[in-house]
Parts: sequence; C-alpha cells; structure tokens
Amino acid sequence: MTSFAVNILSVAVAWQIYDQTQNAALLGWIGLVQFLPALVLVLITGIAADRFGRRNIMGLAILVEMLCAAAILYLAVSGQFKPIWVLSVLTVLGVARAFMSPAASSLAVNIVPREDFANAVGWNASSWQMASVMGPALGGLLYGISAGTAYTVSVIALGVAAALIFSVPKPKQAIGATGSSLGMLLGGFKYVWKEKIVLGAISLDLFAVLLGGAVALLPIYARDILELGPVGLGLLRAAPGVGAIIVVVVISAVPIKDHAGAILFVCVAMFGLSTIVFGYSTVVWVSIIALMCVGGFDMVSVYIREILLQLWTPDDVRGRVNAVNSIFLGASNELGEARAGFMAAKWGGVFTVVAGGYAAIGVAALWAGIFPRLRQSRYLHEGRPEDATSTSD
Repeated sequence: MTSFAVNILSVAVAWQIYDQTQNAALLGWIGLVQFLPALVLVLITGIAADRFGRRNIMGLAILVEMLCAAAILYLAVSGQFKPIWVLSVLTVLGVARAFMSPAASSLAVNIVPREDFANAVGWNASSWQMASVMGPALGGLLYGISAGTAYTVSVIALGVAAALIFSVPKPKQAIGATGSSLGMLLGGFKYVWKEKIVLGAISLDLFAVLLGGAVALLPIYARDILELGPVGLGLLRAAPGVGAIIVVVVISAVPIKDHAGAILFVCVAMFGLSTIVFGYSTVVWVSIIALMCVGGFDMVSVYIREILLQLWTPDDVRGRVNAVNSIFLGASNELGEARAGFMAAKWGGVFTVVAGGYAAIGVAALWAGIFPRLRQSRYLHEGRPEDATSTSD
C-alpha cells in the first residue's frame, strides 16, 4: 500500500514539475533530495532498526510520508507548486523513507520462518511490483482528472498503510549490544565489507542502476519523444512493473535452484541491453516492451540479492546492514535519478539513457571478475544460521 501511494505521488510530482518547467535538472533534484537523508542518517537509521521496534518505526515513517503527501496536495491546490517548496517537502519524505527502509527489510525476517523466506521474497516482490504497475498507471489517470485528485488518493492510501502496519502483531526481534560506541554504529559497514558476497550483491545493483536507470527521464520520453502525455507517462512507469510481475510468476513456478550467481550477472547485463533498446526507440510498443524487459531482468537481480542479503546477515546486526543496503539502493535509485536528470540537461535524454545501458553491461562484466564468490554462488537457501533469541517490539 505504501509503494502504491508513493508511486502515485512520484509520477504526479515528476510530471507536474517537468510540465511546468521543461527543466530536466529538476528531475535530477527530485531524486537527489530523497537520497541525501538516507546517506546523512545511515548510522542513526540502522541503530534505530536494531534497537527499537521495527514495526513502530515503519508506522511512524509512513505517517510522516502521509503528511508530506498532504503538504504537496496543499501546494498543488493553492497554486504554490514551486520547485523549492516541492523539493523541501520531498526532503522530509526522504527522511521518513530513510528510517522506514532498514526497518521494513529487517522486519520481514522476524515475521517469516527461515525455510519460507525465499518464497516470501517472491510474494513481497510481487506485491511491490503490483504497486509499481498500478500506482504509476493510476497516478497518470488521476492526474488527468486533476493534480489534487492524484495527491488526495496518495494521502488516503498512506493513511491506510500506516493503520495496517500498526495492526501487525508484536514480532520477535534480536537485540544487539547496547551503547553508542563507534564500533556498534559502524557495525553494518564492517559486516558488509567483511562479507564479500553481500558486498558484491548490493554494490552490483548500486552501480548498474546508478548508471543505467532511466525512470527519472520518462517524463521527457512521454512529453517530448513519444508524445503520450501524463496518462502515457503512467503507462511507461508501469511497464517495468508488468515485466517484473511476469518474472515473479515464472520464478514462483520454476524457482532458481542452482547457479544463482551466474544468473544474477547475466540478468544485470540484459537489464543494460534492454535499457539501450528503450533509449533508442521512438515507437511506443517497442519502448513499452523494452521497459518490461528492464523491469523483468531487474526483478531477477532484486530477488537473488534480497535473499542473499537477508539470509547471510545475523539478526542482531540486520537493521544496520539493511541501513547500509538502503544507502546502496538509494544511491542506485534516487541518486541515479539525479545523475540521469543532470546528464540529460546537458547532453539530452536519449544519449543519457543509451550510455547508461552500456555502462550497466560494463558493470556486470567488471563485477563478475571482482567478486568470484558471488559469481560462483549456486544455492539461494544457503546462509548463516540465526543465533539471536532476545526480543523486543
């Protein structure tokens, strides 16, 4: 529900900003202001997820996101939708997401039995991708009615999401060492650096999507290249989610039982190739199919990476590790959007997207050599045993 609401909000804000200004750099700033809070607060958010109730952190973060959506609604209906105010609100939204991400990732392992976790990742990814399909598509349609309508639906959906999170029963949660030593604060970074499979998995996604992501530039394609309007932007934003859902169905029916590392690298390379096809395309159906492939290949990467990350990480440090992971994800997504927006402002959208696709292929090849253990990983169910037993809300 949270992803559904945020996707509606994102597609509406991106279209309204670009439609009013035709300034691609502002699309970059939208991503940057949402990423920086996660980077600045990484030590605090990781400790919070390990020391306090992950469910409560999630609920409070979603309430803050709801207030941010309400603030953007006010700016839209009052005629004050100026970039400086919108970016300020999105910065606060970034703070909320910085706290929510490690708590949400860590909470899943506390709730789901270990032997069912791989299947749960598939279902969670499926629901997230459904939101990625329905959210942008509905956001485009609602914006076609009015900007206020799109933002209002986002506010309501976030309120429902907060209520649902607070209704989750109290989960068990291992508590790490107390105190505020530098070693404890840096525990997530130390673990990721030591565990090369985890480091390789999350850094591969970081650089591939940081350099190859094209989502931020979809308003340019929808308005200037494919000439589809806000509804068409919603369809373009939804296309990767459609591809990802198809892949989740396939993975659920035919699970990845062997050669997970090799499959991971191949799919990252195919993600880059699909991005190149989209970048060059001026035909709507080709663009949509290419974006579906982008989402599908990225989904395989997300599925494998998430299972490796969560099952290789002890629970008492999982919040801090997921906080580090959220930095990598934020850098790949929001910072990638900033990179794309600023590049497009100087060199154009097509060059930026195509160059990013080639860069993603290069990253896959380079990482395959740097992280041989990740490349040689075979079975997703392998991981470190859980050994913590203390609990907290």
